[in-house]
Amino acid sequence: MLTTDTVTGSPNWLDLGSPDISGAADFYGAVFGWDFRSAGPDGGGYGFFEKGGRTVAGLGSLTEGASSAWTVYFRTPDADATAKAVEQAGATVRAEAFDVMDAGRMACFTDPTGAEFAVWQPGRHQGLGVASEDHTLLWAELHTSDPAAALTFYRGLFGWRGQEMPMPGATYTVLSTADGDQQDASFGGIAPAQEGEETRWVAYFGVPDADAVAAKVQEQGGAVLLPATDIPEVGRTALLADPFGASFAVLRPDPRTG
Repeated sequence: MLTTDTVTGSPNWLDLGSPDISGAADFYGAVFGWDFRSAGPDGGGYGFFEKGGRTVAGLGSLTEGASSAWTVYFRTPDADATAKAVEQAGATVRAEAFDVMDAGRMACFTDPTGAEFAVWQPGRHQGLGVASEDHTLLWAELHTSDPAAALTFYRGLFGWRGQEMPMPGATYTVLSTADGDQQDASFGGIAPAQEGEETRWVAYFGVPDADAVAAKVQEQGGAVLLPATDIPEVGRTALLADPFGASFAVLRPDPRTG
């Protein structure tokens, strides 16, 4: 289960790059009820989505040439060492490790199958203030054309464990961090990408009603990429996009699996 008590390799931060910070803040405020708090004059426009005063995610401007997207960050004790390991594994270092004032240290990568991700080495800022509640990060899922190569890469980087689960038409791999009970340490999964689908990490937010959220997304100018669907023993999920093209998913977990 994804929690804020993170260990090496678990998701510990999430942020959105958008061409319209004000518009994105309004959209997610309407869809999830999030508040937006600016990081202040030294933050370069960056700020934080909050739920009840607890930090859900970050929001910042796009770098030149980038498309709007959510980025999942994984905890590392040493961002520089992780960057070196990524390079040695034949993947791409898009941004070398750098300090974010005294908040922590980060680096940005692209895995060997083409999915972008980042790492966060906590300093003053530990990361997510809330997770696995309604309207907060619940699951992180990699959609890739080569699940086996992806698992090999991340296992070497973070020590992740994978457990295969048969799904309709495909095999799904549940991901867990290196230590502890494998089910309790699960935080995400790897799914085969559909034909023509972009290789990417998809952030899932917990919701009480996936259909209602999908309708709200459309009402606010976003798009429903895959309509709400029941997945046996998982819950009801929908794949969505905000008005600026950043995709994300929502999941109402099956109460029998809680």
